[in-house]
Amino acid sequence: MRGASDKCRRNVGNKREQDCDNPPMKVRVVIAVAILGVPLTINSASATSVINISPATVGLPIVNSGEAPAYKRIVALGNGAAEIVAALGYKKYLVGRDIASAMPELDSVAFDTSGHQVNTEKVLSQKPDIIFIDNNTSPQTALQVLKNSNIKMVKIPSAYTLADILPKEKAIADALKVPKAYSLLSSKISQYTNPISQKRVAFLYLRGTSSIYLVGGKGSGADSIIRSAGFTDIGAVNFKTPFTDLSAEALVKMQPDVIVLMTKGLQSVGGIEGLLQLPGIAQTPAGKKKRIVTIDDSLFLSFGPRTSEMMPKLRTAILQVLKK
Repeated sequence: MRGASDKCRRNVGNKREQDCDNPPMKVRVVIAVAILGVPLTINSASATSVINISPATVGLPIVNSGEAPAYKRIVALGNGAAEIVAALGYKKYLVGRDIASAMPELDSVAFDTSGHQVNTEKVLSQKPDIIFIDNNTSPQTALQVLKNSNIKMVKIPSAYTLADILPKEKAIADALKVPKAYSLLSSKISQYTNPISQKRVAFLYLRGTSSIYLVGGKGSGADSIIRSAGFTDIGAVNFKTPFTDLSAEALVKMQPDVIVLMTKGLQSVGGIEGLLQLPGIAQTPAGKKKRIVTIDDSLFLSFGPRTSEMMPKLRTAILQVLKK
C-alpha cells in the first residue's frame, strides 16, 4: 500500500476509515481489497439496478482438526484475526474481537474496540490468555496497558494481497499450536484464477462527504483480485501507483466496462445518480450502461478465509452486469 498517507492508509486498509473521512491536505488513500459474495441483490438505495454484495452471503469455511488450542480465552484485535480463529475451529474460545471482524458467524462475540480504539477495561474484564494484534491496533497507550498486564500478545502480519492470506493464518495457528487445523484450512484456500479477458474493470474508492475520489492502480490490492477473477484491472494498466486522484481525463483514458465500488462509497455520492454526476463517469461504457457492482465495506477489505469463496462470486457479479 505504497504512496499513501500512512495514517489514512492504515485506517482505510483495515476498515478504520474515520481519519480518512476528515483527511489532511494531499492525503492519499490506499486500500487492501478482498471481494465478494453472492447471492446478488439489488441496492434498495438506488432505483437503478446496482448489484450489491453483503457479508451475510459469504460463508466462513470452518475446519475441525480435533486439536485443543494452547489458549482458551482469545481476544482477536488484529484485522481479520477473529475470522481466522473461527475458521480454524476455535470460535468458542473467542471472548473478544475488533470492530473490523463484522460477519454473521461472530455475532455472539463481543466487540472490544470503540471508534476503532481498543477498550482496555473491556479486554481485561474478559480475562484473556492471549491477544492477537497487528500493526494497526491502537492506541499505543492501550497496548502498553495490556502488555503491562502480562497477557501474551502476538503480532500477526497484515494482509493486503492474496499472497498475504496464508502467512497471516499460519501465524495465528502457530500461536495456538494447532498445525493440523492450519493444514486443513490452508487446503481450502484455493488458487482461483481465470484467463484474463479484455473486459475492463475499474475500482474506485469514493468518500464524497470528504471529497475523496480515487481510482485503484497497480498495487492497490484490487488489482490482484480483479486479475484473479479473470478481468483486466484498467486502473492498474494505466496507473503505476496504488491510488490516483480520479478525474474526467483518467476515466476517458480507462473507459471501464464495469465499475466496482464499496457500498458506503456509492452512498456517499448520492447513489448511482450521484455517481453519474461525477466528471467523466457518464461518458464511460460502465456509466452509459450503469454497470456498477457495490460490495459491503467490511467484506471488500477483508483478505482472509472467505476470500477463496468470494472470488468466483465476484466473477459472477461482473459477468452479470456485463449483460446490460
